[in-house]
Amino acid sequence: MTPPVVLTIAGSDSGGGAGIQADLKTFAALGAYGASVLTAITAQNTRGVTGIHPVPAESVAAQLDAVLGDLPVAAVKVGMIGDPAVAKVIAERAADLPNLVVDPVLVATSGSRLGEAGVVSVLMPYAQVVTPNRHEAGALVGRLVETAEEMAASAAEIAATGPRAVVVTGSELALDVLWHDGGLSTLRGESVPTPNNHGSGCTFSSAIAVRLAAGDPVPVAVAAAKEYVTGALRGGAGWRLGAGPGPLDHFWNNRV
Repeated sequence: MTPPVVLTIAGSDSGGGAGIQADLKTFAALGAYGASVLTAITAQNTRGVTGIHPVPAESVAAQLDAVLGDLPVAAVKVGMIGDPAVAKVIAERAADLPNLVVDPVLVATSGSRLGEAGVVSVLMPYAQVVTPNRHEAGALVGRLVETAEEMAASAAEIAATGPRAVVVTGSELALDVLWHDGGLSTLRGESVPTPNNHGSGCTFSSAIAVRLAAGDPVPVAVAAAKEYVTGALRGGAGWRLGAGPGPLDHFWNNRV
């Protein structure tokens, strides 16, 4: 059977734990065919980001046109954007980006800043799902988001900017908040004790995109993605890769 095609539009992580690399691993682990459009090259590892080289908007446009002109893309995940001109390129092609999942990558796990909230705003009206963590949700609404109640309020506020669904993730609280179809629901999960969570947000949004490509409704896609990320965190909990927060085990579900 021909696999569904899922496209990631994001930055490269030279350490392999997040960004394009995490997205493509997730697609492969969940049975999708991954295509990619590079928005930036980062020099980074588990300890932090030491350099960012943006890809020119015209190159991003050329990559997008090449993929969309040939492959039957069923879902799209957008991660690190960086440049407002790149966001404009993506928005101009929004009609050709089905099941658009926007992960507003603003700050890396290490604390390094990777983007500004204003750059993401142009994509909100086109998004099927937006997946900020608590800190990114705070940046998008302009205030701290720390409690479950504040997560719910920020999800509703972000939804008012146009996306069909918003998931505010709170791994530290072992719960996520989903706004969908005008209502809020709380998704409680397992708290995995692990120092290795680098790329968990990228992985979550990519897993949602795969499930949407397979035809799942949003709540089902979000729940399945949450289960997959939990397994990936658990699988990599004992790894010792790098001196900082290490990567997830993206292929935990394919091991016997």
